[in-house]
Amino acid sequence: MKKILVILGPNLNMVGIREKSIYGAENADTINEDILTFARDAGFDCDIYQSNHEGELIDKIHSTLGNYDGVVLNAGALTHYSYALRDAIAAVEQVPFVEVHMSNVHKREEFRHKSVISEVCRGVICGFGKDSYRLGIQALKGMI
Repeated sequence: MKKILVILGPNLNMVGIREKSIYGAENADTINEDILTFARDAGFDCDIYQSNHEGELIDKIHSTLGNYDGVVLNAGALTHYSYALRDAIAAVEQVPFVEVHMSNVHKREEFRHKSVISEVCRGVICGFGKDSYRLGIQALKGMI
């Protein structure tokens, strides 16, 4: 069975608590349960990892090499300025990454319109709420 990883960046543990008008009222735990169920039904073994610390996210990205067949990544605000995350993804280029965002970042603040990680990811999905993760998993299924 193929193994995938869903990586969640800063503040994504606060979904359902923060900015409900953007992210909805469903909490992170139930969204994660839905991700795991969807991944299993799609034929994947799936792990979820969340951290509010850039260095820990970089270490986790490095660890994907040889351990995971693909990654769905919601890097949160780090998407827009972390060249360190970008370089970490590029370092494990054999592992396909799909960038996802629950909100439509193009309808939000100007600084969210630019992603520094997009060019090292296979694709980008945004604006579908928690279904963005399902779409990312589905995209991986077509790649691996």
